[in-house]
Amino acid sequence: MKHTILIALLWGLSIQSYADTLTGRVVQVTGGDTIVVLDSEETRHNIRLQGIDAPERGQAYGIKSMEHLSDSVAGKFVVVEYDKRDSYEQILGIVSLGGEDMNLEQVRSGLAWHSRKYMVEQTVTDRVKYSDAETDARRHGRGLWRAPDPVPPWAYRKAQRERKKAMEPFIIKSQSRGKPF
Repeated sequence: MKHTILIALLWGLSIQSYADTLTGRVVQVTGGDTIVVLDSEETRHNIRLQGIDAPERGQAYGIKSMEHLSDSVAGKFVVVEYDKRDSYEQILGIVSLGGEDMNLEQVRSGLAWHSRKYMVEQTVTDRVKYSDAETDARRHGRGLWRAPDPVPPWAYRKAQRERKKAMEPFIIKSQSRGKPF
């Protein structure tokens, strides 16, 4: 009896229940992990593909990742299952096309990382699928894994912020003198 209750509790904790489902047509792909969906009421929704992190546009494979996602979903009707938004008010969700998980497809293709930082928000099953997909893409050198030492997007963004911060004293000093660079 105790084991049954424990298993039921653990099973319940591993299930991610989505509070909402959105269906609409993809009208824009803005990155390898971001799209815009237009619903039946003509409302635009910014969607961030949950569980993955794709290279930024300025990075190697950033444009390729965006093109792959665009080739897959642009102009098509998708289903987005979600239960939260990010700090930019984008919906964080699983995007499905014909029952296929497009978030997972980006990882399988080697055009996105499995986002381990937020994997606690995934079901246990999804964690395993996404992690295995990344391992397989690495092993077979697909997409960004062809590069000898691909830079994760979170490291790239951090370096960009540090570069910008390092430039702030020069920008402030230049502006205070009223002289352009």
